[in-house]
Amino acid sequence: MISIPVAFAIGSMVAFFLWLLSWAIHFRFQHTWLLYLLPVAGIVIHLLYKWYGQSAERGNNLIIDEIHQPGAGVPKRMAPLILITTVITHLFGGTAGREGTAVQIGGSLANLFGGWLKLNEADKKVVLTAGVAAGFGAVFGTPLTGTIFALEVIAIGRIQYNALLPCLIAGLIGDVTVSAWGIQHTQYHVDLINTGQIMYGHHLPVSFWLLAKIILSGAIFGLVSYVFAKAVHLVKNFSLRWIKTTWLIPVCGGIIIIALTYVLGRPDYLSLGVDAEYPGAVTIASAFQHGGADVLSWLWKLIYTAITLGTGFKGGEVTPLFYIGSTLGNTLAEFLNAPVSLFAALGFIAVFAGATNTPLACTIMGIELFGGQYALFFAVACFTAYFFSGEGGIYSAQRIASPKIAADEPDKKYMHRMFSKYKL
Repeated sequence: MISIPVAFAIGSMVAFFLWLLSWAIHFRFQHTWLLYLLPVAGIVIHLLYKWYGQSAERGNNLIIDEIHQPGAGVPKRMAPLILITTVITHLFGGTAGREGTAVQIGGSLANLFGGWLKLNEADKKVVLTAGVAAGFGAVFGTPLTGTIFALEVIAIGRIQYNALLPCLIAGLIGDVTVSAWGIQHTQYHVDLINTGQIMYGHHLPVSFWLLAKIILSGAIFGLVSYVFAKAVHLVKNFSLRWIKTTWLIPVCGGIIIIALTYVLGRPDYLSLGVDAEYPGAVTIASAFQHGGADVLSWLWKLIYTAITLGTGFKGGEVTPLFYIGSTLGNTLAEFLNAPVSLFAALGFIAVFAGATNTPLACTIMGIELFGGQYALFFAVACFTAYFFSGEGGIYSAQRIASPKIAADEPDKKYMHRMFSKYKL
């Protein structure tokens, strides 16, 4: 019962955010000179968080920490602050996503309701988790994915089932609310292909040659997600170490983005990458078609996003990950002589799975967005990417409940006992 009003409030605010974000992106399409004001926008964002942000600047990591161990709480100002600064980032051409904004809106409003209702610590954790599910499910139109994502992202290798029903209710209500406000989500199309093979006169439902290509691609998707997470942290750490005047960090980031766009001669890697600024632009949707992406489109988007987020601009990482994954899948399909739309879809979800350590949620996302006929391939790609993406990810607050390679933990405990025994 608590999840329903919480999710309705979150869904309504996410709908307003998506409408405002679409307006900002298309306004910049019509006024391309706004890109040259990106450094100034960076200063505005920096000052807003310096004056009003407090702990809210930790974003998704603060919400994850609060679910693990409630402390000072999620600031009420987090929701309006992240909404405004994300729209500013996209209005002036910064490369970021929208999932972080939706999740922070969800966490902030859920925490507000929890305070009003004077919930105990255990119930507050559940409501916060449901808020994450509502925000994620609402922003992408994937309620079941939002449910599993909220449960899976908290700790690697562990899902808390006591929050399953509240999260499912919240994800569904959040998604329905966004639709009720008239907000439509982008539709993607995967071509129907014959995924079977004939062996010794018998028809098998799965082509092992295609499966081998998917496993290889999944490993590459996982490695790229690892590089993405490291790149964002590297840019952030490098900036903080070498630029002592903090407001100059977003200024430098904005100047680099402008310079890269000028050198490349195309604005394809700015903002979300969902809508095309001009006919023939590389977008997520175009990656599902032959010739819809350049060989290095995924790398340029990775660089743009790492610079944008690493230098203090606001937004999420997930939509850029969709762009990186789908364009990389397009490139790999060309090299491997594989179905382009299928591999774009696999990259779409698998790079996300590796970067967030949420393979179950991403498998479900593949089914919700692209249909269930390729569910096996979605699972193979996501779990392979998850394995190859390392123990870290884009969320530093994410805990490791169970390591990906189970043999590591006993070995560490054994070595610790030996070192203690011999006082080494």
